[in-house]
Amino acid sequence: MRFLLRRAMHTLLILVGASLVSFSLVNLAPGDFFDQMKVNPRISQGTLASLRSQYGLDRPLPVRYLQWVRSVINGQWGFSFAYNSPAGPILWSRSGKTLLLTGVATLLAWSLALPLGGWAGARPGSSIDWLTRGTVAVLLATPELVLALLLLLFAVRTGYFPAGGLTSSEYVPSGLWDQTKDITRHVFLPSICLAAGLLPLLLTHIRTAVSEAFESPYIEAARGHGIPFRRLLLRHVLPLAANPLISLFGLSLGMMISSSLLIEAVFSWPGLGQLMLEAIQQRDFYLVVDTAVLSTAFLIVGNLIADVLLYASDPRIRTE
Repeated sequence: MRFLLRRAMHTLLILVGASLVSFSLVNLAPGDFFDQMKVNPRISQGTLASLRSQYGLDRPLPVRYLQWVRSVINGQWGFSFAYNSPAGPILWSRSGKTLLLTGVATLLAWSLALPLGGWAGARPGSSIDWLTRGTVAVLLATPELVLALLLLLFAVRTGYFPAGGLTSSEYVPSGLWDQTKDITRHVFLPSICLAAGLLPLLLTHIRTAVSEAFESPYIEAARGHGIPFRRLLLRHVLPLAANPLISLFGLSLGMMISSSLLIEAVFSWPGLGQLMLEAIQQRDFYLVVDTAVLSTAFLIVGNLIADVLLYASDPRIRTE
């Protein structure tokens, strides 16, 4: 239990540090949301000063930070000037779409990497091993942005998949099944792009973990007892290689969140990445800070989930 408490306190400290850094860096950027009103001759400088005072933009940075922390505790997450409403409901709506995309991509990447990497590590030098190495080399040589643009071009040229967005704008699907099919068609290409970016890391680490597990004395002894290969792989090798793979799972969640910001912008996916881009363009101060902190929180929570899984699977950690 001390292990989990230490991890929870570590997570809290990182979140506080990330919020301080984000708040300070965004504040250093010149201008604010109301600067774009200067070009309107009907709005005087006095009116702009009154608006800044009304929303607290003229107060010292520490005061504004403490007010923002209080609003986070209350669930408002500051105020969005562009949407003229508390930022909390906007963040939760967009973060759900980001989690949908990253969840599908993570499931897809692990569904491909676990059998391929496991078999390649169990049979080094086999055709599956060479296929795995070739796949890793090709994906590493292909920038994620280039792959996203190629998939987008494929969608536009063929019309098999939508070119962007979460749902179709030309019609509203009726019924849960039609809505699910429509969202699945929209999420397919961006999730493929996200999964392809994560796949080389997963394949390499899974292959290495399984290969090292096969070389352990425990597995050599099990081989000597004549245990069939498939049973040896599933019941003995994979549990032995579980710890590094669980840590890799937490790392993959964090990578997915950070990579999704670019993919969302390319595919016009209405998630946190698209929201952050809009907030930066409009100089929506609190919304920029909120999206940065929430993205960091998702990354840290992914690592915390991996720590909890390690705690549950490894008795050595529980005895610390």
